[in-house]
Amino acid sequence: MKILSIDPGSTSTKIGVFIHGACLSHRRQALHPLSAKGGQAISPFSEDPMAKGEMIRVGVDHDRQLIGLFRGIHEQEDMRFACIMGELEKQGLGKARFDAVVGRGGLIRPVSGGVYKVCDALLSDLKIGVSGSHASNLGGILARRFAASSGCEAFIVDPVVVDELDEVARLSGLAGIERQSIFHALNQKAVARKVSGVLGIPYQDARLIVVHMGGGITVGAHKRGRVVDVNNGLNGDGPYAAERSGSLPVAGILRVLKEGRYTPESLLRVVSGEGGIFSYLGIVDLREVERRMDDGDAEASLAWTGMVYQIAKEVGSLAAALDGKVDAIVLTGGMAHSARIVKAIMKKTAFIAKGVAVPGEFELEALTDGALRVLTGREKAKRYGE
Repeated sequence: MKILSIDPGSTSTKIGVFIHGACLSHRRQALHPLSAKGGQAISPFSEDPMAKGEMIRVGVDHDRQLIGLFRGIHEQEDMRFACIMGELEKQGLGKARFDAVVGRGGLIRPVSGGVYKVCDALLSDLKIGVSGSHASNLGGILARRFAASSGCEAFIVDPVVVDELDEVARLSGLAGIERQSIFHALNQKAVARKVSGVLGIPYQDARLIVVHMGGGITVGAHKRGRVVDVNNGLNGDGPYAAERSGSLPVAGILRVLKEGRYTPESLLRVVSGEGGIFSYLGIVDLREVERRMDDGDAEASLAWTGMVYQIAKEVGSLAAALDGKVDAIVLTGGMAHSARIVKAIMKKTAFIAKGVAVPGEFELEALTDGALRVLTGREKAKRYGE
């Protein structure tokens, strides 16, 4: 059994080829050696059914100037297809036939979590960017193209627009403006399933708070298999991160717009790429921030502490959303590699529930596992729009 997974980013494309039955020893990850007040750390996928195989991983970096020549995301399809084909040929897989091809889910219409077949309607919405334009839209487009040559099904798994919010969680406080669910659904759902298994609780029965800490930070309340509340990490909501501002006071936004310091468009770019830690310190590398803290830099210490403070506050608010019944607080994403950050958050939230660290991002594994669940009959693929 062979499965091709495709994860397009803004200037890169990650691909993985899972070959069932091959040795996986080089892909296993060691436990992350840290804990705080009952917290623990786990390896994300070493016990899953897909562990009985090999994942060949390849990352392709794209020149920013080349990417800038394309007017729309979907126009990059041919270029990225050729790059993926070139990497497959280098691995001796240029003529391989796949049993499934799975791509990162993009900005389609809001859907519940799960695995979706890339049908014509889904493909059309990815190409026109029905909910916005993002490199992840190419995941399903490229999956459909590679699947056609192998005569197999194409899928996407848990796209960023997964919307399982409780109705009360949609209320913003102003009629006509609803809270939206846009978050790291793929990694959050995959890690939540894994942690539930470690705890001996089916995901459909678990009550978890999952904190994804990457370029943006999203904190989700997972209740019985649904993410019933989560901050919109794409459009300025929740804790600030390395370069995203998170939630801002409305009066402050109106003031800088009135003063002409920003247009609505330029302010959106700033809060998405020049906010957070960068706005205070002029850097986005959190390792450098921690080095400055070690050297006694008070500004670095305050900015770092503020981010941890806001993350912990978000966790606390979602504990209330779960009525205080929380099985575990899960910290994942690239920032979870920082023992200092993980320990600080665990310490501030230990009164709610034990903490579990699953550092890193596991999109390729999550995509592959979604396809495997369908191929092995553990899950039925959903049809978009039904």
